[in-house]
Amino acid sequence: MTQQHVVHVPLSQGELTGYVHSTESGAGVDGPGMRFVYFMSGCQFRCQYCHNPDTWKLHAGRQLTVEQAVAEIAPYAGFLKFAGGVTVSGGEPLMQAEFVGALFTAIKQRYGLHTALDTQGFLHANVDDAWFDQVDLVLLDIKHSDPVRYQLITGQALQPTLDFAQRLKRLGKPMWLRYVLVPGLTDGAADIARLADYAASLGSIVQRVEVLPFHQMGAAKWAELGLDYPLANTPAAASAVVDAARALFAARGLTVC
Repeated sequence: MTQQHVVHVPLSQGELTGYVHSTESGAGVDGPGMRFVYFMSGCQFRCQYCHNPDTWKLHAGRQLTVEQAVAEIAPYAGFLKFAGGVTVSGGEPLMQAEFVGALFTAIKQRYGLHTALDTQGFLHANVDDAWFDQVDLVLLDIKHSDPVRYQLITGQALQPTLDFAQRLKRLGKPMWLRYVLVPGLTDGAADIARLADYAASLGSIVQRVEVLPFHQMGAAKWAELGLDYPLANTPAAASAVVDAARALFAARGLTVC
């Protein structure tokens, strides 16, 4: 795989700045245990079901140094050490790869906390393998298994994300696969089965698969931003449909929730 514009993250970059849209302490759905989550600003995807469109713009957040960002977890570090860890989400964290890499390194060096990266992996070729040394777990969002449908949903190509999954396999990096189930958009049984086959082919790095039912919680943000929400009339995913999707993954021997 050819890599371009490789980012090499020094061990100490306390003065490096990045844009953090928001943070959340005590999150229970962004990795194992209780998490402190940094939501980074900036995303090159325009997912139809995005519930955080306010994170799309790169500079739509607080500009912080690595030192300032790390300081925000100081009150929770002792608790997080045994109860969970830190997740960097977004937006898309790899849009600010140098800052995020330095942040992970500082968190590891200072507190030794479990770290997770929540990403769709599209920009992975912009960082070298060493960038992932400080990442304990990757939460990988794969929006659809069909390239045409994927492009329709996200505005971007599927292949870079699949290449990223193969890279994680090569690196032996643990992964949680995330899939948002949207009625009429991502709930096709054949499409889900294809993704389940792919996930199974990645082997033991796939620790679990999270099938996430679509909801309308992001609609208000689209309205606040003056954006037309393409899924305004889409119903929430029925529990039976969600169960059927989970069963397709479980049939491949994958741990599903």
